[in-house]
Amino acid sequence: MARDTSDTTPLTTRAELIDWFAAGEKPRDAFAIGTEHEKIPFYTESRAPVPYDGARGIRALLDGVARETGWEPIIDDGNVIGLSAAEGGAISIEPGGQFELSGAPLADVHGTARELDAHLSVTKRVADALGIGFLDLGMSPKWTRAETPVMPKSRYRIMAGYMPKVGALGLDMMLRTATVQVNVDFSSEPDMVRKLRAALALQPVATALFANSPFTDGRPNGFLSRRSEIWRDTDPDRTGMLPRAFEPGFGYEGYVDWLLDMPMYFVKRGDTYHDVSGAAFRDLMAGRLAQMPGEYATVSDWANHASTAFPEVRLKRFLEMRGADVGNAGMIAAQAAFWVGLLYDDTALDAALDLVSGWSATDREALRATVPRLGLATPVPGRNLGAVAAEALAIARAGLTARARRDASGRDETIHLQPLEAIVAAGRSQAEERLAAYADAWHRSIDPAFTHCTFR
Repeated sequence: MARDTSDTTPLTTRAELIDWFAAGEKPRDAFAIGTEHEKIPFYTESRAPVPYDGARGIRALLDGVARETGWEPIIDDGNVIGLSAAEGGAISIEPGGQFELSGAPLADVHGTARELDAHLSVTKRVADALGIGFLDLGMSPKWTRAETPVMPKSRYRIMAGYMPKVGALGLDMMLRTATVQVNVDFSSEPDMVRKLRAALALQPVATALFANSPFTDGRPNGFLSRRSEIWRDTDPDRTGMLPRAFEPGFGYEGYVDWLLDMPMYFVKRGDTYHDVSGAAFRDLMAGRLAQMPGEYATVSDWANHASTAFPEVRLKRFLEMRGADVGNAGMIAAQAAFWVGLLYDDTALDAALDLVSGWSATDREALRATVPRLGLATPVPGRNLGAVAAEALAIARAGLTARARRDASGRDETIHLQPLEAIVAAGRSQAEERLAAYADAWHRSIDPAFTHCTFR
């Protein structure tokens, strides 16, 4: 998230919280796609992490990209911590220096691919001059947590203080992981619920298809998606498979109640972040927050609080898919194609829901717990997750074909599924390919990852 919301309109009732989500509804012809990805920077000559300060640091990288693009700097306590584009895109830095593009809302996956190519071209041009490269792995493969630099972003300082109180791996999540997220729209509350349920149930399929974080501290870590496993021990109050979403009658109200039960991190007033970690949003609404007595909730507070929930699929004024490791540019576009194909065509969405209709809450939790280690080999009743992935991809292909959104060469969006179809055909994820390289061509050294696992 590049910039916290700024809207001082008071919030006094629960109904207003519900209405905030409902305001995200869009007519079908206005549906867009937003794609966000993080990439881990490193110095190419030393394979060391990149700090914020210095002539070749993250601040210099942001300044250089700003000069190239004309994007406006986002400032936090005197530090440039991101860039914002007039047309809706943004660049932000994650806690360990991960360089994130939050893409603009676009009409189709072709637009996502073009946006990504333009971003990587500019960023690489600036980064090359600074001797910086970017890993396309879902977790930094070599540096320890202590060796990883920390970015000067106020909300991250508060989160870093709170994370160790609620999970063992929250700081690893913040400092050492990288993901790609796809944001999709909904037209109504029932449409939101259908998409949320399909996406939650199939999120382990995405985790398996995009598994790409098998190394930690310079060696294999025993997982295909260590990033995904880290989320399982980060903060149970705000993560997971959101089982209440499958309960009868679930909708905006049920999600609001979950957020009201979720502890807060901060309240922002002006340019100052006030640490209220562990406090209840209900107390802020009532003006009885112990850390800020007499202060009342605003729309900004609610939007910012919603942005600190981290379930596998997050509801904001759109739905955000959160289960995948980052990969190369083709894999980033593939993630957008996968979810758009499944969720933006009614026939495809019906088929996706049918695909997972027999799974109980216990089944979904078992998949979530097992997939980080076993990936496509994760067992489901009567088969493995690779077979489910093949069916999901066929549904996504049909959904994209029905959309019939074509590029300048007349190709529809199904071209972006090709990397995933190759993975399913081979039965091996990127993580497994890279583990095989580590054991053979890399001679059990992690250093070749800084040549072979990079954005080019």
